[in-house]
Amino acid sequence: MTPPSPPRLTRWSPRVGERLEPLDSDWLRAHPLPQPASDADKNGRGRVLVVGGCVTVPGGIRLTAEAALRAGAGKVQVATIASAAMALGVAMPEIAVHAMPEAENGELGACGALLDTLAGRADAVIAGPAVACHDAARRLVGDLLSHDGDAELVLDAGALMVLAEHGAKVARRARPAVLTPHIGEMAALLGEPAEAIEADRPAAVRRAAERFGAVCVLKGATSLVAAPGAEALAYAGGGVGLATGGSGDVMAGIVAGLAARGASPRIAAAWAVWLHGEAGRRCAEQTGPLGFLARELLAHVPGLMRAL
Repeated sequence: MTPPSPPRLTRWSPRVGERLEPLDSDWLRAHPLPQPASDADKNGRGRVLVVGGCVTVPGGIRLTAEAALRAGAGKVQVATIASAAMALGVAMPEIAVHAMPEAENGELGACGALLDTLAGRADAVIAGPAVACHDAARRLVGDLLSHDGDAELVLDAGALMVLAEHGAKVARRARPAVLTPHIGEMAALLGEPAEAIEADRPAAVRRAAERFGAVCVLKGATSLVAAPGAEALAYAGGGVGLATGGSGDVMAGIVAGLAARGASPRIAAAWAVWLHGEAGRRCAEQTGPLGFLARELLAHVPGLMRAL
């Protein structure tokens, strides 16, 4: 089989003197993931809480939950709309599922104290996958940030579309959150046109990292990882086949799984970008550059981690 062509470069190119450190196997070996003790139980390997879902995409959050497990987390719990909870639990017996209040439009309702209790038991919380309604996202992000605990926080998809309203709270967190936007979500985060962000993606991802005091991953043909006070990383990804429904849910789940294991936010984000991209490269080699599914990325993640 002919190997897939190298990924096409994005339209920006680094300015003179601008430093973008390659996110490659050498960088990853220099920044290894924490490894659990040989006698660690499932709680010792890290606990992830995944919050999201809606009636129009009831299975999307399953991708995030499985990705966290594939990244090595020992225990994953999902908080999702009540009408989807039972089916999700049956489809994925490895997780625990909590039926949350459901609004009339099939989105998450007010989760309040229940969400606070669940988040308090987690080592990492990921919020936003498959949340399509701005009102639901506002409630969710507001609930999470009003009771900020010790868990690592990963915000994706719907949560990013409303995060600008909570920027000060995110920036005050003791531990930086991880944000995983695509161009449209980055436009919402910064309140800028998508065209302006695309014209200088490194500058945009740095602005977001500084504004929110967070690790920010700007996804694309070349994905960028920025954190306050650190060099930005660049990964010239796994190909156009990754531009498919559910792919971002997978990457965000990998971040959460690695963070729950004890990786710092920047290390978890960088490894997740690489694992996600290399899984896409393997799928392209085995299936073709187009047409593989987001769920087919998942089985490649453990082997990629072992290879390094």
